[in-house]
Amino acid sequence: MTARLYYDNSYLRDFRAKIAGMDGAKVYLDQTAFYPTSGGQPHDTGSIAGVPVVDVVDEEDRIAHVLAHPIELTGEAECILDWERRFHHMQQHTGQHLLSAVLMDAFQIPTVSFHLGQDVSTIDVETTALDASQLEKLEQLVNRRVFENLPVEVAYQESATADWLRKPSERQGLLRIISIQGLDRSACGGTHVRSTSEIGPVQIRKLEKIRGNVRLEFLCGLRAVERARKDFHALSQVSRCFSAPLDEAPGLVAAQTSRLAEAEKRLQKLLLEQAVFNGKTLYGATVASTCGLRIHTRRLPGGISDELRAEAQGFTAQGDAVFLILAASPPSVLLAVSAGSPFPAGSTLKALLEKNGGRGGGNPQVAQGSLPSREALAALAQDLESLLA
Repeated sequence: MTARLYYDNSYLRDFRAKIAGMDGAKVYLDQTAFYPTSGGQPHDTGSIAGVPVVDVVDEEDRIAHVLAHPIELTGEAECILDWERRFHHMQQHTGQHLLSAVLMDAFQIPTVSFHLGQDVSTIDVETTALDASQLEKLEQLVNRRVFENLPVEVAYQESATADWLRKPSERQGLLRIISIQGLDRSACGGTHVRSTSEIGPVQIRKLEKIRGNVRLEFLCGLRAVERARKDFHALSQVSRCFSAPLDEAPGLVAAQTSRLAEAEKRLQKLLLEQAVFNGKTLYGATVASTCGLRIHTRRLPGGISDELRAEAQGFTAQGDAVFLILAASPPSVLLAVSAGSPFPAGSTLKALLEKNGGRGGGNPQVAQGSLPSREALAALAQDLESLLA
């Protein structure tokens, strides 16, 4: 059995332990301060006898320390934690307890689950929505509790007598209980700071609806400070681009985005009008075939764009015309014909697509479809050319 030193001292950065067993790159110790992946919190890293610890696995009665490579060692080993990683986890995990406690206390919203990630942490809460005013109030209340420097304490109690827990525990027997003085009691095996002040600032980053609940993305402590600094740099660059104060930058960006969207709409309209004009011009330069139709075939290496569709319609709108587009990637086809054509685009193309393993359709003037291969596209092209000959 491995004694878990982190249960009573989350601040232990290095320790010595006896080698209790080995299995390849796995090392078992008689005691450990390395936290295994559990309860939404990732494992610790560090080193044992100078060899990097890359994973820590909870195997119930004992903990496996997975090293970067196997070692040959007996007796005791010097063990060192990656303290920066550990302290980040302590801040985020205690911050989650505080955030969940305030959500329950102020809004009667229970927490469903928690995940501590590499860059951000999340909690899923049992509500369908949180509005902007609730979110702002939540962040303010949580940070006020941080400033109150409330003690965070570890205690042990039998599950049968453990009361006032924020969330009932499914475990039986002795429970490890983390308390935030006067605010929260939760059964938890994770690592935590000694007081709410050590959590540091709490920043709620994003809301997202997940399976009928709401997911809150948040950062605590040093991670929140680092992210705020990156946000400030990004906003500062935006404000410099507009030669405007930082607070005015969002409004200017919104205005520019609106103008850009309007300009893109006007440009698209002009491109389509130009395409129709190109179709009309092409029609005038195309000689009618023996069947009396002006036929134009366009082969493309890429796909079929809106502009090409507009050009095809501009061509066929002049009367007695067929415009065929054969696109190689992905294999696709567009057939446009003049009104009253003896070859209605929709029914004609649909029949040929079905014959060659493709699918699609359209109306009597314009139809479009896709094919499974370039070979099928070539076969369809031959069928159409024979039909129009």
